Amino acid sequence: MKRREFITLVGGAVATWPLAVRAQHSAMPVIGFMSARSPEDSEHLVEAFRRGLREGGFVEGQNVRIEFRWAHGDYYRLRALAADLLTRNVAVIAAVGGDPSPLAAKRATEAIPIVFILGGDPVSEGMVESFNRPGGNMTGVTLRGAILMEAKRLGLLHDLAPNVALVGALVNPNFPAATHQVQEIEEAARTIGQRIVVAAANTDDELETAFRSLDRAGIGALLVAGAPYFDTRRDRIIAFAARQRLPALYPFREYAVAGGVLSYGVNVTNGYRQVGLYTANILKGTKPSELPVQQIDKFELIINLRTAKALGIAISGNLLSLADEVIE
Repeated sequence: MKRREFITLVGGAVATWPLAVRAQHSAMPVIGFMSARSPEDSEHLVEAFRRGLREGGFVEGQNVRIEFRWAHGDYYRLRALAADLLTRNVAVIAAVGGDPSPLAAKRATEAIPIVFILGGDPVSEGMVESFNRPGGNMTGVTLRGAILMEAKRLGLLHDLAPNVALVGALVNPNFPAATHQVQEIEEAARTIGQRIVVAAANTDDELETAFRSLDRAGIGALLVAGAPYFDTRRDRIIAFAARQRLPALYPFREYAVAGGVLSYGVNVTNGYRQVGLYTANILKGTKPSELPVQQIDKFELIINLRTAKALGIAISGNLLSLADEVIE
């Protein structure tokens, strides 16, 4: 082969190779992954989602692409994130990270399949017709009760700190379940004769203001209500409780692992794996209406004994006997 012919042949291959790669790349189905949380606090959840996809036969980068969109606890961003995903020709949307995410996805499209994970009731919120027969373009997983267990959590906090005169409750007012959470906390407090003070926060400035108000009120313990915004500010909330040496109870295991004293809630990781599995099923042709909504209702009490000892907080034998996991 002559040198000029060789150069022409190689040049032609180089010119066509990117086109072939782009064609192969674009042939992959695209998943839109939209979360009210942040990537920094969701690595283990994303891995659980990918694990579900793998179990369903899909591996990111090999036969599927994922477009990630994060609201970083700012629920107002979700509508724009959903609209952006629609321009990416996604085959399915995984709407996760708290109830605001699937609500925003539902407003954005009634055509593209949506797989959700939420803490509320998808039927009463109008996402599906029923658990067994979802209908429409949505299905997924509900951690039903995960964000409406404040009465139980307050009871556990009372067991942890029975002699505390005033308990502070931290609530996110923009979270859809906030009103019900406050009602639960107030009713439970009246039942056990516990004084409470509620502080609301939806932004970083409001969170610092809430810390100062709880400090001035002289609280002796802290209850953190479930909300994606708080998940994205988990380390700051735990640090506040540690500075004040407060017995504190949080909604999810991740808080206890990160240094919180107690957590009581469902295992969210299992929910994300199920979302991944359902997403894979839809990519293979199953309709959302054919996939019943799954309920994850196993609750876990996690005690970080190491943190409790460091803060001088005594853990009763009764609480230790109830714990599903003790971090030492």
